[in-house]
Amino acid sequence: MSVEWKFIDTNVLVYLFDADAPEKRTRAQELLRAERDCIVLSIQVLGEFYVTVTRKFAESVSLETAARAVDAFSRFRVQPVHPETVNAAIRRSRYARLSYWDSLIIEAALSAGAGVLFTEDLQHGQRIDDLQIVDPFRGGG
Repeated sequence: MSVEWKFIDTNVLVYLFDADAPEKRTRAQELLRAERDCIVLSIQVLGEFYVTVTRKFAESVSLETAARAVDAFSRFRVQPVHPETVNAAIRRSRYARLSYWDSLIIEAALSAGAGVLFTEDLQHGQRIDDLQIVDPFRGGG
């Protein structure tokens, strides 16, 4: 039986630590619990998570806690980012008029063979190649 990979964007992981957004925190916990066997993320997501929770919250997460979280998230499947992925992201950002960083997430998800990208940074319901964009924080998940 093959796995239907589901790519998790940085914002989903960040909400796990966001005390100012309890509903999104709960939803992020539910999502990771429900999809734990088919989650894929990228090196970019791990790095963005660390920077965001240690620098951008009103009350930052400790460096040690953030590092432990990155270690825990690294147990999921982590898609490497290769030069080909970067070049594809550059091309996509130019023709699709997306930010380079969003394009890199998309390309990493596609490279991983994911069928779903959970994010609140792109349009819910949008289809990009073989990838369905799902905002897990929208009503009905």
